[in-house]
Amino acid sequence: MDMDMSSSSTNSTMMEASMMSMTFFTSTTTSLWSSMWTPTSVGQYAGTCIFLVFLATTFRALLAVKAWKETAWMDAEFNRRYVTVAGKLPKSERVSSDADSKRMILTENGVEEDVMVVKKRSMAVRPWRITTDPVRAAMDTVIAGIGYLLMLAVMTLNVGYFLSVLGGTFLGSLALGRYEIQEQH
Repeated sequence: MDMDMSSSSTNSTMMEASMMSMTFFTSTTTSLWSSMWTPTSVGQYAGTCIFLVFLATTFRALLAVKAWKETAWMDAEFNRRYVTVAGKLPKSERVSSDADSKRMILTENGVEEDVMVVKKRSMAVRPWRITTDPVRAAMDTVIAGIGYLLMLAVMTLNVGYFLSVLGGTFLGSLALGRYEIQEQH
């Protein structure tokens, strides 16, 4: 009898899951991320929606901060001072003997300057740095974590949660979207 009862309970649960409609709905008592976070009043639901707006705005802000940091790290990379190594040709001599470089004259406002133009062959991989890469990894992890939390909020199919995430995305992009790197999404 226990086996028969267990089997019918399992079948009933599977049937409910397969009959569950995948449509948006409105409810002020939808759980968010756990059963512990279930609004029981309209005020709590509004607070949850405001939190989602704030979280989505923070997500967009973190993308902008990451872009800003990437630019700062790239600037620092280009401003590094290099030393000459004994037995190795200086950079100026290597450039002048490179087949991809041309000697040219640059003129601006009547002032001429002798310059060397070098074509870039390929994108070089920047070296791993203890001051940059752990920070980049931590930022990427936080950004991914917040992104997944926002995705799970939308996947509840609660209209209020969905609109809150969209609203926060709009506010964050409106305020900070111009700072983001265009290649990211």
